This record gives sequence, structure tokens and C-alpha cells, in this order.
Amino acid sequence: MDKHILKLFFALLAVVLVAVGCSKDNTSDSSGGDDGKSAYEAWKDKEPADIEGDITVITQRTDIVDTVFQEYKEQFNEKYPNVNVSFEALTDYGGEIMPRMQTEDYGDVQFLPVELPIADIPKFFEPLGELAEMEESYYGVEERAVDGTVYGIPIAMTYTGIIYNKAVFEEAGITELPKTQENFIAAMKKVKENTDAIPLYTNYAAGWPLTQWEGAVTTTAGSVDYYNVDMLDDETPFDPGDPHYEHYKLMFDLAEQELIEEDPLTTDWEASKVRMNNGEIATMVLGSWALQQIQGAGDNGDDIAIMPYPTNAEETIFSLGADLNISINKHSDSKEAAFAWVDWFIHESGYAEIEGGGISAYKEVELPAELQEAQESGATFSTLTPSPDEKQGLLDEIDKESEVGLWLEPEKQKLIEAAIGNRDLTFDDMMNDWNKRWKEAYAKKTSE
Repeated sequence: MDKHILKLFFALLAVVLVAVGCSKDNTSDSSGGDDGKSAYEAWKDKEPADIEGDITVITQRTDIVDTVFQEYKEQFNEKYPNVNVSFEALTDYGGEIMPRMQTEDYGDVQFLPVELPIADIPKFFEPLGELAEMEESYYGVEERAVDGTVYGIPIAMTYTGIIYNKAVFEEAGITELPKTQENFIAAMKKVKENTDAIPLYTNYAAGWPLTQWEGAVTTTAGSVDYYNVDMLDDETPFDPGDPHYEHYKLMFDLAEQELIEEDPLTTDWEASKVRMNNGEIATMVLGSWALQQIQGAGDNGDDIAIMPYPTNAEETIFSLGADLNISINKHSDSKEAAFAWVDWFIHESGYAEIEGGGISAYKEVELPAELQEAQESGATFSTLTPSPDEKQGLLDEIDKESEVGLWLEPEKQKLIEAAIGNRDLTFDDMMNDWNKRWKEAYAKKTSE
């Protein structure tokens, strides 16, 4: 089917869903019993053994629904023996769950689909608590809250940093993690001089790994306001001294100084995970989701860790991004059991740290050892300041119009090519070109 037809179909589907939601009785039935208590209150007031019900949990994890999730079920039933849990895994979660929401049959526990307008969330999902109270204990709950009420909790909070091999660092003589960009380049030179490992592996040929660098721009900026607030008031955000300029200057300098793989055009993503585990690669810039994959790619998983992206900012910030939000169907017949699963999954399953490739949304869960070290040295973990209501989506519109592609690989591959001499361009040539295109797109989009 033509892509344009598909887009039109989903757009019309969203309209239909909103209309269906409006035509229903949208008063959330949170009753947990005849005493008038909410499902949440009823669950809290009962002993685990007294909670009963059959629930269907819908997940996007087709890869582990028959293995890891079965183990979760066993562990959950040790605490809640009278709740019967079944699972359903969807390959295309958003595309499959949205049509089902025209009915009341979309599981008891599922995720808030990102395709659903935030304002429409209360029509389909059970309130989990008040935002003012929950944001004290959980990361990311503000992202999809509606009128001060929370309807979902992130199943994991992910972050971007530099995954590194501790054994290679030790062999190279790197005695402490580099905090600034200058320190990082010096460390990579030590790797090149004192080991046989590749200092930094770009994964240029795969392309998409280069997009991971964008996730650490907030660390370079040293401000959670930069991405969604400050950048929207800057028509040329790639000037010297600007966070994006300084951020990608590090990528360029590492490539120009031959501190990356010898032939970037022949890189291999799957092989790179094994090579890093084996000590043939010192560092890669990736999201936290990749940590477990690289640790499990060989026998040296204990050597693989993640550190903050080096920054010259006064404060080192890990910007946290929310994964999917676990939620409860407002039409569920087993809300008490559903609340029990949501609570156990967030607080006791360990999914976020092990399978989710991040950290728990629950702030009281201990950070991984390497992140504790970062925190002790002054690093902070925070979600980004959201864009003002009147500028929602503007950054994405400018980016697409300009074709700079903040989260795409073509311009970053071009940057690597220029750095290794395959293109007759300097770094400033590229930044000036980005600025020119961005300024034109900025003028167009802010005047519409």
C-alpha cells in the first residue's frame, strides 16, 4: 500500500477514535467495589492474597513474551497467588492497539499508545494518581499527564552516554573517566598509543548509530532547557560556542585525528558488539539500551560500562527519556489485579534495568554502580523541559524543513567523510550550511 495512503488511513483512524471516545460515557469508572472505593484504594487496602482476577497484559516485547515474561508471571504469583495473568505481544504496538480501542477489548494492562492525542488519554485509561504527588517519586510521569492526573508510568528511563571497555581503559593507562571533551580526546590518544583497540567506533556504515549522538546534546549543553526551549529561540543554533556546534566538533575531531576505525565505510554493527566485548574497541556513543546487548555479546560482560558524554559545561546532565508508559484499561473488569501488576512490574520486576536498557522510573531504585559514581561526582539525572504549548512540535517541523536531520544519519555521515578527507569540507563549512538551512526553515515555520 502507498505510504501516503497509509498516512491518510491512520490520520482518519485517529479522528474516528476521538469521535468514538467522545460518543461514549467518558466518566472514568474507577470503582473497586460496592463500598465506593476507587480501584486504587481497594487494591491498597487489601492483602495480596485477597486480590483476585484474570488480567491480560499486552506488551510490545515479542522477543521475550514467552520467556522472561513467563518468569515475571511466576514471581508475581508468589506475591499475588489468586491473580491469573496472560500475555499478548503485538509486533506493531501502536498500529494494532489503536483500532482495538474502538472497543473495550484492549487488555487490562497495556501501554499508552503515542499515537493517541494526550488530551484523549482519560477517555480510555484509568487514572493512577495525582501528578503533584507522583512526580516526587517517579521520573517521566509528567510527559503524558492530563489536567494534573497521571495515567501511565514509564517502564524505563533511557539515557545516552559513552559505552566503554574498562579493561581497555586500564591497559591504556586511563586512571579516571574523562569528564571534558579535551580529556576524552587525550584518553582516546592513550588507547591508540598503548593498546591494539580502536579508540572510538563510529559504526558509520550502519548509519543509525551516528544518530545516537544527538541524545547526548543536553549533556553538552549542561541545561535541560536547551533542547525544547532555548533552541526554539535561536535561528542559527550551530554557531561556535552553541551546544550542537561543540557536540559534533568532538565527532569531527576524533575522526580527523584518526581516533576512529581505520575504514569507517566497512563497519559492522553486530560484529562491533562482539569486538567491544572482546576488548577490540574502547568506546561507542550509544543509548543505555545497548549496554546489555554489548555485555551479553561475549564472555567479558563485566568489562562493559557506560559513562557520561564528556562536556565542558559546569553541570553534567544525563537527559532521561521515557520509554512506553504502562497503563490500565478504564473498562477492565479486574482493576484491582491490574493495579497489582502495574505496581509489581514497576517496583519489583527489574525490567527497566535488565530488559529495558535504562533505569527505573521509580526514583528510589538504586542507580547502576557506574551511574552512582557519576552522580557522586556531580552528574544529575533529569527529564527535558517540555516546549511551551504554543511551540509544541516546532523543533521537529524546522528540522524536517531544513533537512538538517538532528535524529537522522546523512549529515553525520557527511561530517565523518569530511573529517577523514573524503569530502573537501571543513567542520565550519558544514556548520555554516546547517545554519543557513535552519535559518530559512525557522523563518518559514515561525511565520506560518
